Amino acid sequence: MPAESPAGTLMATAGRGKKLTAWATSVHRRAESRFPVVTHLADRMVSVNIFDSATRLAAQCFLTAVPLLFVFAACAPGAVRHQLIASVTAVFGLTGTSRAELDQALQPTSGDLKQTTGVVGGLMVLLSATAVSRAMQRLCKRAWEIPRTGTRIAPWRWLAWLALWLGVLVLQGPLREGFGVGAWLGIPLTWVSQVGLWWWTQHLLLGGLVGWKPLLPGALITATVLTVLAMTARLYMPRALDRALADYGSVGSVFVLMSWLIVVCVAAAVAVSAGAVLAQEPFLAGRLGSPPPRRDRAARDS
Repeated sequence: MPAESPAGTLMATAGRGKKLTAWATSVHRRAESRFPVVTHLADRMVSVNIFDSATRLAAQCFLTAVPLLFVFAACAPGAVRHQLIASVTAVFGLTGTSRAELDQALQPTSGDLKQTTGVVGGLMVLLSATAVSRAMQRLCKRAWEIPRTGTRIAPWRWLAWLALWLGVLVLQGPLREGFGVGAWLGIPLTWVSQVGLWWWTQHLLLGGLVGWKPLLPGALITATVLTVLAMTARLYMPRALDRALADYGSVGSVFVLMSWLIVVCVAAAVAVSAGAVLAQEPFLAGRLGSPPPRRDRAARDS
């Protein structure tokens, strides 16, 4: 048999590529007709670029929000600093070596950090920490398919978001202990506070472009997922941090903390996106007054 020419091979490959594309499109359409919520959620995850967005958010948390936490602890009154340490300890269930490291980091024995940082340095750390707010804002806008152009949101919202999160972090200890009653009250209180926090987070960072009602499913899902992760952290993080500190020193704790931040940020990104998809599905969109998804806007404009 004569050998096939390069041109013939190229044409055959292009034909197979077209058939594969047509088959994938057909499969997607059948899945969308049978399982619309699943396919819409998968499409939204791709458009949000979940792992890239979550990794960027985790990196910004570690590089800018953690230094802000140190500066806040150094400048805060003693009672607030002690409450902050107790809350971080409660969040991660720290004991032993990891608890001692936290005390050393957030409770300096002198005012060296405060004097070294100064007013200008503290402001620079605060402004750098707005990178976390901006990363979260981009995530919310992608989840709700809000275009970048033509939507300006006031920068003061970034600072307000950071202030709220610092306040919530300080109160985590009493919340998780149920204000002394116990975990049976602390877990529901933590979940309720998370619902309010993520409901307000979306509304604040989206600049009111989406109403309160459509944002509720995302707040409920995110609060549930992160409350479960918070309970898991108390089982995993103390052992992981103590082992990392014993084997690799402070560098090991950095890797453990960064890994946990990535897990939390991926979970938050998936939950917020899932809430947006559910709120825009026909069975909820009419009740909540949700804005139409991009596919419906494109079909209406065409």
